[in-house]
Amino acid sequence: MQRAWHIAQINVASFRVPRGSPVNAEFEAALDDVNALAEASPGFVWRMTGEGENADGSLFDDPEITINMTVWETVDHLAAFAYRNTTHRAVMRRRKEWFVELPAYLALWWIPAGSVPTLAEGKVRLDRIAQAGPTAEAFDFRTPFPPPA
Repeated sequence: MQRAWHIAQINVASFRVPRGSPVNAEFEAALDDVNALAEASPGFVWRMTGEGENADGSLFDDPEITINMTVWETVDHLAAFAYRNTTHRAVMRRRKEWFVELPAYLALWWIPAGSVPTLAEGKVRLDRIAQAGPTAEAFDFRTPFPPPA
């Protein structure tokens, strides 16, 4: 069955200490494995790679921001990877060691199947969830919205 909608997600984090610091070494060393696991997961569609993967945070006015953006077939596929993949979960359990708390760090939103979100679009979605909380335009795992009719 061809799906009309896919779920896009952006998550951002701001390092406590500058990138490349030995404090961040274990996190940075885990990225390739975690990304490979995501790409091999059921429902995975796309992830930002190349320069975008290592975006310097200039869009966010913070050079210590690290950005991850992916597209999945369904929210359930994304949640299965995010919460049930033991390697990903182990890294996320340690996030307070590496990152400061941000007012909004995650946004999910529906996109037409076959399209790819932009960083600017992701930033808009994060800003929306920070300002208005979860809505159909930007939501989180706790408050999911169905795809557009």
